Amino acid sequence: MEHSMLCNERAVPVAIDKTKINPPEEQKEEKEKDNPDTGLYYDRYLREVIDVLETDQHFREKLQNTDMEDIKAGKLAKELDFVSHNVRTRLDEMKRQEVNRLRSLIKAKQDVETGKGLAVDHESLLKQFEYLNHGNPHTFEIDDLNKLITTATSDLENFDKEHHDEFKRYEMMKEHERREYLKTLDEEKRKAEEQHYEEMKKKHADHPKVNHPGSQDQLKEVWEETDGLDPIDFDPKTFFKLHDSNGDDFLDEQELEALFTKELEKMYDPKNEEDDMVEMEEERIRMREHVMNEVDVNKDRLVSLEEFLVSTGKREFLEPDSWETLEQAPAFTEEEMKEFEQHLAEQEHDLKNKADNLNKQREELERQQEQLNAQKLELQRMEDTL
Repeated sequence: MEHSMLCNERAVPVAIDKTKINPPEEQKEEKEKDNPDTGLYYDRYLREVIDVLETDQHFREKLQNTDMEDIKAGKLAKELDFVSHNVRTRLDEMKRQEVNRLRSLIKAKQDVETGKGLAVDHESLLKQFEYLNHGNPHTFEIDDLNKLITTATSDLENFDKEHHDEFKRYEMMKEHERREYLKTLDEEKRKAEEQHYEEMKKKHADHPKVNHPGSQDQLKEVWEETDGLDPIDFDPKTFFKLHDSNGDDFLDEQELEALFTKELEKMYDPKNEEDDMVEMEEERIRMREHVMNEVDVNKDRLVSLEEFLVSTGKREFLEPDSWETLEQAPAFTEEEMKEFEQHLAEQEHDLKNKADNLNKQREELERQQEQLNAQKLELQRMEDTL
């Protein structure tokens, strides 16, 4: 396999083109361009580890012949025992630097939250960072590589789910605020606002037909309007090569998402009041997930040329069903909305109780201070009379 599954954005760790192994200095600019940030808070450490491991010939050869399931199972990590001493030494130093970085972050956070001088168990706090083996903070061992791969795999596989959950909360909060605003209006203004809201919904839904993501019609439209080619000459293999921007014979998630720009522009315009750009990004992810589910047979979160060509012979490619857009697939049910608003009400109630308790404490402190002041005055008068 020419393109590593270890580092695809939102796959596992960082993209590696195994056919172009040059010295790290020569590839630095190319790597930064081809490998966008994964979004993980340990992204830099992850990339540095992969870059160093790539310099070892034995590890690189094993990587070429290891599939994603074996990587997840920890088989690749065991090969760490066979890398050169120089590579192991560099990995040891990188781990020590990462542990020190995390300790500094923890200390800074504790200083801000609790004030300087408070004793902090840094070793216990470090254990929350699951991508490191904390039993040995000085050397990089097999368990370190295994933990790094396992944690990054899990975190990146959960990325889309977390995004969908966050989007649902965003939509429910938007609806909650709209309903609360309506309560502040008189009947006439409320009717006008409701009418405007319905008009905006209709206006947003009034857009050109959206092609089924990954279908022949959708890709032909990209071929014609983006690539400037005659649709009669559409060729799947040529299309794949045109949009494989880093030339590794795989379409990663970013390269796939770029194919949907034309479809999204049919529905969303940042200049239009009725179009929500947060919804546009959710639609983009939905499209990419759908194509991955249809085409990515081995589930490595990459579309190979072979997988792509096989998919172009399927009915779903040639005669797809219509695509259900976000406005046709509401993000939440009315029951979920009720639960969300109940949760907000409970939070508001808790905050009110806390505020009331703080006010009572303040009033009690003020009362006690007044008593102390009165006692001081009484003692002063008694001293003056003696």
